[in-house]
Amino acid sequence: MIKRTTVRLPAELLKKAQRKAAAENKTLTGLMEEGLRYVVADKQTASDKRERIMPRVSTATGGPAPGIRSFKDLQEIEDLEYIEKLRKGFK
Repeated sequence: MIKRTTVRLPAELLKKAQRKAAAENKTLTGLMEEGLRYVVADKQTASDKRERIMPRVSTATGGPAPGIRSFKDLQEIEDLEYIEKLRKGFK
């Protein structure tokens, strides 16, 4: 059984959908039905599944950069850099 409903869409989205439906020789209703079926489908095709990417883990050794003896020193350097960015306007 087919039911009727009212859908409120932004004007620009509606125009784009109408153009797409016309280009594909479909009705606006058909295009909307196809989109809804895609969104509510439980199955995902292989191309829809995204491969999980693991971030690289650093294997660097050797300690902090020269001139940085503690976390407090690093924080002070970052604070000075931030103040300089504020003066220049974050450009």
